[in-house]
Amino acid sequence: MPNANEDNPTALSQVQHRAVTELLRVSPVADDLARRFQEAGFSLALVGGSVRDALLGRLGNDLDFTTDARPEDVLKIVRPWADSVWDVGIAFGTVGCQKSARVGEAVQDFQIEVTTYRSEAYDRTSRKPEVSYGESIEEDLVRRDFTVNAMAVALPEKEFIDPHNGREDLAARVLRTPGTPEASFSDDPLRMMRAARFAAQLDFEVAPEVVTAMKEMADRIEIVSAERVRDELNKLVLSAHPRKGLALLVDSGLADRVLPELPALRLESDEHHRHKDVYEHSLTVLEQAIDLEENGPDLVLRLAALLHDIGKPRTRRFEKDGRVSFHHHEVVGAKMTKKRMAALKYSNDMIKDVSRLVELHLRFHGYGTGEWTDSAVRRYVRDAGPLLPGLHKLTRSDCTTRNKRKASALSRAYDGLEERIAQLKEQEELDAIRPDLDGNQIQEILGIGPGPVIGKAYAFLLELRLENGPMEHDAAVAALKEWWASQD
Repeated sequence: MPNANEDNPTALSQVQHRAVTELLRVSPVADDLARRFQEAGFSLALVGGSVRDALLGRLGNDLDFTTDARPEDVLKIVRPWADSVWDVGIAFGTVGCQKSARVGEAVQDFQIEVTTYRSEAYDRTSRKPEVSYGESIEEDLVRRDFTVNAMAVALPEKEFIDPHNGREDLAARVLRTPGTPEASFSDDPLRMMRAARFAAQLDFEVAPEVVTAMKEMADRIEIVSAERVRDELNKLVLSAHPRKGLALLVDSGLADRVLPELPALRLESDEHHRHKDVYEHSLTVLEQAIDLEENGPDLVLRLAALLHDIGKPRTRRFEKDGRVSFHHHEVVGAKMTKKRMAALKYSNDMIKDVSRLVELHLRFHGYGTGEWTDSAVRRYVRDAGPLLPGLHKLTRSDCTTRNKRKASALSRAYDGLEERIAQLKEQEELDAIRPDLDGNQIQEILGIGPGPVIGKAYAFLLELRLENGPMEHDAAVAALKEWWASQD
């Protein structure tokens, strides 16, 4: 795979050796597709993140290509070849398809996107990019976000195309823009968030001139749609090094526009310096929550960890004895979480789950460090519902004290709670706590029809169930009748 920019086209660097290995792996599908484009009179090149990941030795089965063929021509080429084709991105010049191919001894599925050479830019009032098609791959590469994403490999000959020295930046683990960062961010302001996201995903540094442009142009992010901002934020939060990206968002001023609750956590210390930096604490809780993940990245848990204390600035009070209090910050924080996530167009289910974890994150501490009653355990499990595993992780993560004795005591106390939950689960159906009588039985016993009173009776029986555990049928009936007799 020679580099068109090198005097010695046979010289292969370490990263190119990795790329050759990766490209040979995907050649059965990539070269086959490239030959079909050649036969139709067009060019095809692997491009962007696919080339970057090949050089890093981490190319997956999602392949990005660029071509001089227009979208309608791309469709004509891929439809007879691919197993399935979709054109939801065709307005932006992108055709997607899926293809199964034999790689070695196994058949693998490849997700492929082919995009026509293009350039795109925002105007000052639009939330959508204006797309125009380009005529050369060089024109296509210069419009890309960062030099490490502005490389291509022409197929099937496998010529390495790197007009902006992306390979050198990749080796140096630095993010730069192909042109000036000001021009790049003016074309698409979301690239400023992408800089933070790639820093978090790849553990790269962002070039000083890029950071400067981010600070100077942060207000431009406001023309980007909430959905695009949300998607970038999710990718950042789900990355391997989210602290790095989040810190860049905060330091650049971007967070003030897209997630202002986060920089607001950088509370000034009181004169006695008796409370910790809530911003740093929140980032540490996020990292500790990540360490407890069991089945891959958990967006609900990570967002809850990041946002769990956002109610503190609004509830901060300086007490007479010099202490600082944040009474009910979990309740205020849950409301703030709902509002921010709604503004970022998260799904209702995601908003409900994250805000619920924020609301519950102090519940464990409300019971103190003594022995938990059965009733307290039941209520804890009932209130958490299906979020209980996440609440376990969030609560454990929320201990960032440097006092090892205190941290150990909190950990032991939570171990005790989990043991109590396990013990009760052996005796009762804790995961689905319900009254011992259902609505139909209540109506039959009381001899009344549907109405608000049934809900009140149900709530009474549920409270009994939580307080005393399962009841025999006759005891539940007797308790219901006694309650009914006491009603006015």
